Amino acid sequence: MLAYTRYLNQLGLDSTYTDSFGRTSDLHRRQDLQLQKALLYFKGWMFDPNFRYLLYVWTSNTSQGQGAQLVLGGNVGYRFSDAFSLYAGIGSLRTTRSTNYTFPNWLKVDNRTIADDYFRGSYTSGIWASGTIAKGLQYRVMLGNNLSQLGVDSGQLDAGFNTVSGALTWMPTTGEYGPAQGFGDYEYHREIATLFSVNVSRSREDAESQPGVNDFENSQLRLSDGTRLFQPDAFLTGGQITKATYKLLAASAGFKYKGWSLEGEFYRRWLDDFKVVGNIPIDSVDDYGFQIQASMMAIPDKLQFYAAGSKIYGDYGDPSDLSLGVNWYPMGRRELRINGQAQYLDKSPVGFAAVPYIVGGDGWVFSTDVMLSF
Repeated sequence: MLAYTRYLNQLGLDSTYTDSFGRTSDLHRRQDLQLQKALLYFKGWMFDPNFRYLLYVWTSNTSQGQGAQLVLGGNVGYRFSDAFSLYAGIGSLRTTRSTNYTFPNWLKVDNRTIADDYFRGSYTSGIWASGTIAKGLQYRVMLGNNLSQLGVDSGQLDAGFNTVSGALTWMPTTGEYGPAQGFGDYEYHREIATLFSVNVSRSREDAESQPGVNDFENSQLRLSDGTRLFQPDAFLTGGQITKATYKLLAASAGFKYKGWSLEGEFYRRWLDDFKVVGNIPIDSVDDYGFQIQASMMAIPDKLQFYAAGSKIYGDYGDPSDLSLGVNWYPMGRRELRINGQAQYLDKSPVGFAAVPYIVGGDGWVFSTDVMLSF
């Protein structure tokens, strides 16, 4: 089970935002307290310990009334050997490190840097394989329907598996990187733990298979000023992109030692092979970015400080963000934590109701979370 309550204050953001094309919009800035998310897991094996299942119910109160406010999902699979397990169902695309099953072991409480959120994919239906090639060397590869199926019905999908994503992770020094290979060194490694990973993804996307504007945990293709790639008249030329090919390369590295951690990730994204109604001024989009996260356990098992920042370099702006935060574990266990975070946004190109940042956000956002996970 996982649940958390969040106090959010976005009043430090500018009240309006002007994109790179000169369009100005009013921003809905929030100050509220929400039971943000509740997630129930049911997992185990049946008949044979190698035949495994996972079912979950997932809801976000800030997304009430939206298409993916309540999700009932899961998967089944069989472990043939340490080197090969095969699964089918709903799973997370391995587009970046945060979507490679590291949740909820993040420094932040269920929110990312804006670069990670901008470049990543999300959850979709498909089949995937995973395994350990050698000690400390693991792979996951998935064939799926699209970049994000949350809030998208089957009638909106093209006929065929249009998405493939894979991750290769190497942990050379200790052969592990903590629970779920997550962020931060809460476990207080006595030897230096290291991680290097590469993620490669490709997807053919269309306007109909994109989730709604604010569906939680979704992933939308956007320009670096926050403009949705598939929106009508996105470039003010009267044209609209109806299909596009998404390609992403992500590479990450990190280390943990005695409560300290330093972790970074680089992203390069290509959008091309457009199908267009009318005229647009481009035939491709090529942008890149990075994130860096650092943390230290000031008091082992009790108190952690962190900083996380990211930057995007695109043709329509170079947005960035910086977060400073603290995690307090009052029971001396990671199952219960209280998080306080201040995040500075510089023209955020991403955002939705379930995260602290909003599209076009410029200024400070403050949040406090109380999370229970076991």
